[in-house]
Amino acid sequence: MTETRALPRTRLLAAVAAAVVVVLLVVWLWPEDEPQELTGGSDTYAVRVVLDGPASVGDNALLVEVTDHAGAPVTADEVTVEPVMPGMGHAEPPATATAEAPGRYRVPAAHLSMAGTWEITVTVRRAGAAESTVLPLRVGN
Repeated sequence: MTETRALPRTRLLAAVAAAVVVVLLVVWLWPEDEPQELTGGSDTYAVRVVLDGPASVGDNALLVEVTDHAGAPVTADEVTVEPVMPGMGHAEPPATATAEAPGRYRVPAAHLSMAGTWEITVTVRRAGAAESTVLPLRVGN
């Protein structure tokens, strides 16, 4: 009888060990956070905002790409990003993006003070005119 009882116990231990190995492999091989991308546009411009990973409470680095509707990079006089949380009445000060290349601008630290639904207003100023695009952003944490 001891041999009969040992068999189910051995199977149980083997199943538990296999489950532990599977969990460890999933955790070890799980991909790192993917960049988060927001897209929108105005009458004149197409705007793409890329975050390094999922938006989180605190400072978030943003890459802002501005093109015309044919896809050509736009060299703007100024690009600003303003995070607003209309549901809570919060707004962060607008951040001026730094030009990296034609049509590519960077905001190193756009601050998002709490989790929830935000609106990122991207304003492109060029040749004395300004156009804004509002992009929704969900912030977790």
